[in-house]
Amino acid sequence: MSELTKELMELVWGTNSSPGLSDTIFCRWTQGFVFSDSEGSALEQFEGGPCAVIAPVQAFLLKKLLFSSEKSSWRDCPEEERKELLCHTLCDILESAGCDNSGSYCLVSWLRGKATEETASLSGSPAQSSCQVEHSSALAVEELGFERFHALIQKRSFRSLAELRDAVLDQYSMWGNKFGVLLFLYSVLLTKGIENIKNEIEDSSEPLIDPVYGHGSQSLINLLLTGHAVSNVWDGDRECSGMKLLGIHEQAAVGFLTLMEALRYCKVGSYLKSPKFPIWIVGSETHLTVFFAKDMALVAPEAPSEQARRVFQTYDPEGQHLKTGQGTRGTRPSGRRCRSSVDEDDNGFIPDSLLEDVMKALDLVSDPEYINLMKNKLDPEGLGIILLGPFLQEFFPDQGSSGPESFTVYHYNGLKQSNYNEKVMYVEGTAVVMGFEDPLLQTDDTPIKRCLQTKWPYIELLWTTDRSPSLN
Repeated sequence: MSELTKELMELVWGTNSSPGLSDTIFCRWTQGFVFSDSEGSALEQFEGGPCAVIAPVQAFLLKKLLFSSEKSSWRDCPEEERKELLCHTLCDILESAGCDNSGSYCLVSWLRGKATEETASLSGSPAQSSCQVEHSSALAVEELGFERFHALIQKRSFRSLAELRDAVLDQYSMWGNKFGVLLFLYSVLLTKGIENIKNEIEDSSEPLIDPVYGHGSQSLINLLLTGHAVSNVWDGDRECSGMKLLGIHEQAAVGFLTLMEALRYCKVGSYLKSPKFPIWIVGSETHLTVFFAKDMALVAPEAPSEQARRVFQTYDPEGQHLKTGQGTRGTRPSGRRCRSSVDEDDNGFIPDSLLEDVMKALDLVSDPEYINLMKNKLDPEGLGIILLGPFLQEFFPDQGSSGPESFTVYHYNGLKQSNYNEKVMYVEGTAVVMGFEDPLLQTDDTPIKRCLQTKWPYIELLWTTDRSPSLN
């Protein structure tokens, strides 16, 4: 087994997990990208764990289906179209991961019974053509252990996107085989580069897949969503107790919301909360699903007050309004926090000495006399701090988020047992967003509603099924 293979295994699975435990978690991840019989474009998930890969792929697939296709009936998705959608989606994610790696792209394939351990181990040499790779079905009964599987994989490198797209399409059956999800995950990791990933992860000793529960880490989710394996979900970088904590640096194409924010364990920044397309990965304590809509008005340009909040928070001295973004699903929240409690949206603060910098960044009047006047007004008790709430009220009064008040929404959960009638299908509903809480419009209090309220505080949801869709 090559050193690169060992590095890859340590990055994904860790170094201290017992072989038996590794096999147990590994088996839960051995599935392909398989479409539902009940919903042509919906991917199925067989066991807990691989949602960390399947849900992002589903989200980007929906982005391409809803916003790059001219077909009128988007839910009617024949097999040939599914093939093209999936392959283009995988290429898009690989392209995003490769932006820091000099335009080099990798595909990892499995040579079942075709090569010795020495020749099949990962290497930098060109691989055999895909026609020499045998494929099994997604539900293959053959068991292949953790160690043996990693002895029978190899890497292929591509220097252009055109070559990559041809290879991904050529190897379509491989993505649906028993190891398709893992092979794609490994392809993303090697395209990104192991060292690049280690430089972005907050704690490089923590594996991307939890060795006990089998859930993907936030770094893995962020890598698939943004191309960067940072461990946090806030905007920009933060300083906390002398440590630099990396966050999200630009608006994501697909967003992320988490129930853990509703439980006040973390705070998602606007780059993930307000993506380019109205599609969000939704995280519970143990699972990832997808919430989406077709109305692009939901992702209208950032309002001035939203921009002001984001800029103000970047000057917050230790990310005071945030906790670390680790532990947003599937694992216990990180014990390292910047405060003992989580503040509300408008409870961040900055030293009054930074008020001038913030106002300059927002193109507000910033001459010294005016700055001193504002310091006295915003900090009448002379505490030396400026609170976010009064700052927004002073310069951006009555500016809420823009967007429609009512819109059609859909929810996807890849686990059969979590779906209505145990069929993996999109659940349709209507969302109503009011500027205030109206008791007459209040619906039931469900996890999905509590999660969505982290973006739309007064959202109400009416689903077409007898029960609200499950986040687990």
